Amino acid sequence: MEMVAASKMRRSQQRVLASRPYAERLEAMIGDLANLQLDGDGTAAFPLLAQREIKKIEVLLVTPDKGLTGPLNSHILRRASTFLLNEAEAPVQLVTVGKKGRDFMIRTRQEVVAEFSNLKDSVEAAEILPITDIVIDDYTSGRVDAVYLIYPKFVNTLTQTPTVHKLLPIEPPEATGAYPDYIFEPNAPEVLNSLLPRLIDTQIYQAILENFASEYSARMVAMRNASENA
Repeated sequence: MEMVAASKMRRSQQRVLASRPYAERLEAMIGDLANLQLDGDGTAAFPLLAQREIKKIEVLLVTPDKGLTGPLNSHILRRASTFLLNEAEAPVQLVTVGKKGRDFMIRTRQEVVAEFSNLKDSVEAAEILPITDIVIDDYTSGRVDAVYLIYPKFVNTLTQTPTVHKLLPIEPPEATGAYPDYIFEPNAPEVLNSLLPRLIDTQIYQAILENFASEYSARMVAMRNASENA
């Protein structure tokens, strides 16, 4: 089991490290576009940027499907529980990716509105579009007023950090100023409106890749420790 986990770990780590620059550059581009003051109405023309009073929160919880990962699952679920009990400022509904998160939230009687499991570690970006569609539709329709993403962030083989990230409304980073002379086709607002859903899709996909890299790294270490202890 250690050897199998090590093989999958190397592949998963390569994928997550290769995808990070794209996700970071896309976020920086969103920051540049959003800070160009595209229209006189501020963010009114961009539904995914619109801030409103928070009456309902949605949490997208990403966890492994299986155990034998040492303390990884318990750390993620503990972080999610802390957010639900102490940090959420409104009632919460959940969308879960992974059986461990789904089972825990159902067992603790949380409101789970959708669940996805049995994703392959070779998952492609197009395969997670149904997850993105649910999140964006819940927000734009007004069923929820904020969306948070909770997932294990891969740091290295020995370290995986449970992370809470605000997905919606999108809060653009500061403009980098790296590309001051954009040429827009057909126009700047349409470009920004088409990129905002892509940003959400990319962040969710990145979180799923981080989850796989974290899972296999934690499992390899756990199986090695089990063999040594035995």
